[in-house]
Amino acid sequence: MSGSGSGSREGAIARARHYIESGAFEADLARRVAYRTESQLLPESLPHLLAYLKEEMEPAFNRMGFSCRIYPNPVKGQGPVLLATRIEDPSLPTVLGYGHGDVIRGLEEQWTKGKGPWITARDGDRLYGRGTADNKGQHTINMAALQAVMEERGGRLGFNVKFMIEMGEEAGSKGLKELVAAHKEDFAADVLIASDGPRTRPERPTLTLGCRGAVNFDLVCELREGGHHSGNWGGLLANPAIILANAIATIVGPTGELLVPELKAPPMSDAVRKALADVEVDGGEKGPKIDEWWGEPDLTPAERVYGSNVLNVLAIGAGMPGRPVNAIPPKAIANCQLRFVAGTDINAIRPALERHLREKGFDTVRVTDPPSANDGSFTATRTEPDNPWVVWAVESIQRTTNTKPAVIPQMGGSICNDIFTDVLGMPTLWLPHSYASCSQHAPDEHILMSVSQNALELMAGLYWDLGETDSLPRR
Repeated sequence: MSGSGSGSREGAIARARHYIESGAFEADLARRVAYRTESQLLPESLPHLLAYLKEEMEPAFNRMGFSCRIYPNPVKGQGPVLLATRIEDPSLPTVLGYGHGDVIRGLEEQWTKGKGPWITARDGDRLYGRGTADNKGQHTINMAALQAVMEERGGRLGFNVKFMIEMGEEAGSKGLKELVAAHKEDFAADVLIASDGPRTRPERPTLTLGCRGAVNFDLVCELREGGHHSGNWGGLLANPAIILANAIATIVGPTGELLVPELKAPPMSDAVRKALADVEVDGGEKGPKIDEWWGEPDLTPAERVYGSNVLNVLAIGAGMPGRPVNAIPPKAIANCQLRFVAGTDINAIRPALERHLREKGFDTVRVTDPPSANDGSFTATRTEPDNPWVVWAVESIQRTTNTKPAVIPQMGGSICNDIFTDVLGMPTLWLPHSYASCSQHAPDEHILMSVSQNALELMAGLYWDLGETDSLPRR
């Protein structure tokens, strides 16, 4: 059965293009950016998180013929979740969309573009504002592409849609898995098609099939109470900062190679290696230059970030950096994070680190949980590159853009993808609409208008093709 009806694929793409050329995209995004949805400032930001859903998202979906329900978070003090649903025919395929309306802290005092994070500012190809790239701009694009297809088909899509907007991704998506598990039928679908994160290069469409997991932990060396004069006690008292630095050097080598076998990624499959063979990592005009000598040996840059594990020290401290005193510090601490791909035994990481430190003689270094409520933990997930839905999506994107998309087995960052793959049991297709140097968690976050137009067009083509049900993978 075909859901094409009236209109054409080219007409839907033209409608999506007009949305950005007319200024409607900028107007919608400016209105949405103005909501100060900082989920890292809970619970005081809860009224703003709820207002974004009730005042902005719910009316927008209602205008497209969706019914909406806002679910309270089962974890007290965490952000709510909206599910918009449009069922045209239960026999048709159902697509689940996803976006998050919460953002990282605004960092107003560090903003240099426009009038701050909550007022969008255009500068050439860049549109600045907190949430433009992560993630308000990205779900705005997908919603507009759905609208373009619906208008071109005379009020029909030709498939069913459920669209989730959560308000706690930047705080670790707390409670979301429990919520979805308790309402599995509400969120059930055949496939997830969503957008978050960056493309491999700004100009190249990217299809990401999962995410690396992340586990945060602290390495702590605490030897005594209080500091002691470095002249009177130097050479007599062990220095925890030096001990900790040497301990870290046994875990990660001087060029970034992991030295603890349990922390390394499992062997790459042929399908993953083939998918990454033509992928080039490029942060854009102002992005940092890749250090080719850093990371796991004998891997390409794409394999290092999209197919391997990496341990980073996010922060390290002892004494009073910036205002040092002549004292041997009593304690040193390093905040660490392991990003890992699907197939890594996450339960083996901490025991392996503890065993390694003992074997290397660092009995005074402990592995502890981070004190922050947002510990950054996510599970690694992946839909395989040879999945029929992946093959279908690649063909659709290439048809619209005349460009072969980069296929990434798992994004370098982490997101709540296990909710879709493990709890709901569906393949996941992520089509990111930003780029690596968008400053998404920093001052001056922005989205590129050229990439936004390209994204609107390819999403309109993709949603149009979803209505041509004869071409879809068998259910």
